[in-house]
Amino acid sequence: MKNSGHDEILLRGVSLMKNATIRIQRDKVFYFDPFRIDGESKDADFIFVSHDHRDHLSPEDIMKLVRNDTVLIAPESSAALLAEAGFTNVTAVRPSGSYTVGGVSFSTVPMYNIGKKFHEKHKNWVGYVVNIDGADYYFAGDTDLIHEMETIKADVAFLPVGGTYTMNAEEAARAADIIKPAVAVPMHYGDVAGSAEDGDTFIRGLDRSIKGVLLK
Repeated sequence: MKNSGHDEILLRGVSLMKNATIRIQRDKVFYFDPFRIDGESKDADFIFVSHDHRDHLSPEDIMKLVRNDTVLIAPESSAALLAEAGFTNVTAVRPSGSYTVGGVSFSTVPMYNIGKKFHEKHKNWVGYVVNIDGADYYFAGDTDLIHEMETIKADVAFLPVGGTYTMNAEEAARAADIIKPAVAVPMHYGDVAGSAEDGDTFIRGLDRSIKGVLLK
């Protein structure tokens, strides 16, 4: 079902905010790695954190979003930092696991660099494949092109393209070609790393069967 109408349904309520912050609003509101949040909406039902770095795990930004019933999900080291910051209702996860929390089913994917030390595999940081309204959304976090992507099945893939700390735009396009989502969205460029042109480079590099969408 890779037609434009289906693509629009998949991206309904989806926005890319600063850096790698993804927000998906459906019956529930989902955030991934909230950073530089404007205002205090207190509207998060679920917050997924990929790793410990401050542009992905920002307690002050999470505080703007959480309510008493907000579910936070994070790898073990990040969950410990959230607990230290006073957050409750935190579920700690490990790579390559399957979970159901608060009625939402998701799996975790390893997230790491190859040949650089910003995000080391032994830290057990994660990306997520989250099922929302029957579709699977892959939030990659700060990763390189890794062999575990060969096992990912997703309808929508949010992939970092800025280079330096993650894979670059060309590598991210190759990652998308491996995963073969219906829709691929570039993130993590033009703010902390990379340039505005990286999104266009990523889109041009995609296989024609994949719909590339710029949300920035």
